[in-house]
Amino acid sequence: MGRVFAAFCVLVIGGLLPSTGPAAAHDIPSETVVRMFAKPEGRELRVLARMPLKAVPDAEHPRKERDFVDLAKAEPFLRDAARQGMIDKLEIYEDGRLLPAPTIVAARMSLESDRSFTTYDRARAHLQGDLPASQTLYWEQGLVDVELIYPIRSAQAKFIIHAAFGRLGIREVTSLRFITPDGAVRAYELEDNAGPVEMEPGLWNAASRFVVMGFHHILDGTDHLLFLLCLVIPFRRLAPLVAIITAFTIAHSITLISAAFGFAPTVLWFVPLVETMIAASIFYMALENIVVARPTRRWILTFCFGLVHGFGFSFALQQSLQFAGDHLLLSLLAFNLGVELGQLLVLCIALPALALLFRSVVAERVGIIILSAIVAHQGWHWMAERLAVLWQFPWPNFTMEAVASLLNWLIAAVMLAALVWLASLGMARWLPHGWDSPSDNRT
Repeated sequence: MGRVFAAFCVLVIGGLLPSTGPAAAHDIPSETVVRMFAKPEGRELRVLARMPLKAVPDAEHPRKERDFVDLAKAEPFLRDAARQGMIDKLEIYEDGRLLPAPTIVAARMSLESDRSFTTYDRARAHLQGDLPASQTLYWEQGLVDVELIYPIRSAQAKFIIHAAFGRLGIREVTSLRFITPDGAVRAYELEDNAGPVEMEPGLWNAASRFVVMGFHHILDGTDHLLFLLCLVIPFRRLAPLVAIITAFTIAHSITLISAAFGFAPTVLWFVPLVETMIAASIFYMALENIVVARPTRRWILTFCFGLVHGFGFSFALQQSLQFAGDHLLLSLLAFNLGVELGQLLVLCIALPALALLFRSVVAERVGIIILSAIVAHQGWHWMAERLAVLWQFPWPNFTMEAVASLLNWLIAAVMLAALVWLASLGMARWLPHGWDSPSDNRT
């Protein structure tokens, strides 16, 4: 028994000690980038692809002296590496039909410094050439370039590509360019296993994808949820709640759509500025709940802060706009619909829970102060952290172009303020006094 225990200890200690020998021959890359072009022509879909050979750890290769690759004999091994790392993980559908395995037309090895995969024409011309046999390089330092041909029925068909390359590295990015029969280029940047992607998404496909995206985004966005909670904590009546949520929806829709169409500032400090202002909006709303017992006209303040949150939505949506195809505006409206559905779900849960809390656990005013204080604490910490990031950026240079852009935004802000003021006057005239106040059920 003692010998068994001693052997066990030796094995455990040996496993814990750092290895003094050579590192593993094939480490998992921290980041792998796969570059692809796809172009339907007649009855063929031509795919040009490039991936790092180090992402295929089990692939063998012919060796020369000092472990250099024997390039004269490398093509069969490159084809095998392409099958293992790429073809077996690539699914392409034509009008919903899975295409059969492709034919490998060409396979060659390239240096990591090669830049031929910047365009389709350059990549194809590169694949027609050969790497000089006198070139010396290691397998792990090379790239495998392949040209694949899939048989198709029509170049006008709807194609869906599912590139499941997620296990090629700790983080994998597929840079895909789809060239349509009329020469238009659809650019996609897909991270890990992004699932099936329609190359020319139809109206329904784009809308449904963005509705789901908006729904998930609002539920995953803790800062947006806390802001929404601060808005509704003091309110029970339907009229002020409808006005508040409507104001928030209209406001974030304005800035989200503006940013998507390129009207938002592109300077580096704008993102941390908006993130800081979102945290500040949470802190301010929570503080108002504590200080003001009966907040009125909250929909106006909500509209102003909603403009800021819309920019926050646009930052999260930038990478996904590639899936909109020719339906950008519809996709943005669908995203907003998903956000509203998510907000509605949160309200359906939060309002009954708050009512039960204030009726059975704590007095309403005390409960509002406690909940708002917790949210204010979190908002303050977020604001401090994001402000520290913002201060790392240098002060902007006020060029004439920057001043003109600032004036345009100021004019737009004045026009929006005027519209809000007119809406406020109209509501005050046509709606009963106190319609936008919280309920009077306080103890």
